[in-house]
Amino acid sequence: MKAREIHLASRPAGWPVPENFRLVEVPVPPLEPGQVLVRNQVLSVDPYMRGRMDDVKSYMPPFQIDAPLEGAAIGEVIASESPDRAVGDVVVHNLGWRDLTVLPAARTRVLDTTAVPATAYLGPLGGPGLTAYVGLVEIAPMKPGETVFVSGAAGAVGSLAGQIAKLRGAARVVGSAGSAAKVEYVRGLGFDAAFDYHDGPVRARLREAAPEGIDVYFDNVGGEHLEAAISALHVHGRVALCGAIAHYNATEPIPAPRNLSLAIGKQLTLRGFIVTSYGHLAPAFYAEMTRWLREGRIRYDETIVDGLENTPDAFLGLLRGTNLGKMLVRV
Repeated sequence: MKAREIHLASRPAGWPVPENFRLVEVPVPPLEPGQVLVRNQVLSVDPYMRGRMDDVKSYMPPFQIDAPLEGAAIGEVIASESPDRAVGDVVVHNLGWRDLTVLPAARTRVLDTTAVPATAYLGPLGGPGLTAYVGLVEIAPMKPGETVFVSGAAGAVGSLAGQIAKLRGAARVVGSAGSAAKVEYVRGLGFDAAFDYHDGPVRARLREAAPEGIDVYFDNVGGEHLEAAISALHVHGRVALCGAIAHYNATEPIPAPRNLSLAIGKQLTLRGFIVTSYGHLAPAFYAEMTRWLREGRIRYDETIVDGLENTPDAFLGLLRGTNLGKMLVRV
């Protein structure tokens, strides 16, 4: 039996291109005690993966040349040498970018798909949902009645962050997105205001959307967005530094934020975070998010690309903002 995998063929210089990836076939190794063979059904592609394509020290090790990339995936156990996993179990794990994978059963989690579709565990009940929750509950703790600004509001994390803010009592939630269609989508999620950051300086657009300023900024973009948020934040404002997609493919340093000195007088808190450091919040998150989903109070959307061989195209599309909600690959 052979598996198909997407390997990193070369490291990108700036924006990744299709030539940075290679589809290969490899033999499937025999199972050892405690292992399972999983046939992947759905793969996740996420912005953080771009950083792992560079050979630099970071919070996660870089992907290796001529080796498969990794990411969250959902699949079905088709062979098992573990008493804890049965053939037919639907599991989530982190060895995506391939159609078949052998891994220890302990590195999989069996999913309950009776209440929600399996793909919800890659979106609202997965990393994006937990990231949005942690950012608003722990990192830049939002209080009821406050105003929240979310950049990248049409993406997997941003779309959930805005909805969570409203559900937890925000008085006003503002989002930015990259097109008129996405702005309408964000408004349809329940955001009080949204703007297209291509329509002029972000600082001016944010001032129009939140004329009285903001209390919390959930940052998925960095650069000009972060600079605008610093100007708009009230005294003791908080920033959850989740991502900086404006920087990921830059070949020259991005100067913004140029107004960081305002953080002193305003006594701002700007705090970066990696969601894997906050597993202690997972039980409360799962309980709250599952309830919201069952009650129909959270909307989540998926952009699905078909075919393992098209995983690089899905990833490149994600970086260029072609997705609404979570970008997924159906194997």
